[in-house]
Amino acid sequence: MARYILVEDERFAYEEIKRMMTRLRPGWTLAGWADTVEQTALLLGQGAADVMIADIRLADGLCFEVFDVCDTDIPVIFTTAYDEYAIRAFKVNGIDYLLKPIEETDLEAALCRFERGRELRPSSPEWQRMRRGLDVTERKSRFMVQAGDIFLHVATTDVAFFYSEDKYTWLHLFNGRRYITDHTLDRIETMVDGRMFFRVSRNCIANIMAIRKSTRHFGGRMKLHLCPECPHEVIVSRNRAAGFLRWMDGEDVNER
Repeated sequence: MARYILVEDERFAYEEIKRMMTRLRPGWTLAGWADTVEQTALLLGQGAADVMIADIRLADGLCFEVFDVCDTDIPVIFTTAYDEYAIRAFKVNGIDYLLKPIEETDLEAALCRFERGRELRPSSPEWQRMRRGLDVTERKSRFMVQAGDIFLHVATTDVAFFYSEDKYTWLHLFNGRRYITDHTLDRIETMVDGRMFFRVSRNCIANIMAIRKSTRHFGGRMKLHLCPECPHEVIVSRNRAAGFLRWMDGEDVNER
């Protein structure tokens, strides 16, 4: 059974989706309803749901804004009357994109897609074991970078952290130099040694040797102090904090 969050600012649409969910998945639990970006962020902060069904245009903005303030990997079934947001939707955990008026058969297909992928989500032990099996041949000992017309290679062990900013992914070295890389953070996470690197946030993967200290932050989160210093504040979310501390202690968190 699963718990879901319903994000919808139109009462009629909310009631209609809720009715379809009761019919299609009678054993599932509605964990919460939100009609604004702010309320959605609060619900996600409680970490009490497995999937989110969300309208895109809400009373106070686009639901994509939630992912700017919440560090979450919850899968999302997007519902909207507009087709212009499809590409953006699949960049923020989207598993389906349903155009209104929503057909029950389309919602059923989206729910089945969620159920098929549920056992192999990044947080599951099965997915982690599968990823480790693939990583054996994909782990990179070095990265190729470009400085103007010059191509260079840097050892992975010389990388203090990888981070994304302004639509670019940066490779930041211990010597303070940084280079743009074509790889996404999701891809890099599968390339590097999980014993040395950890995905500390949605936009940062840090080398254990770059973490000078970590301090408790409000809301059950952790604040990291890196050396060299990261251009932006690095906060480990409450959802990642326990795994991060186990990793810091030398445990193989992939076994969890």
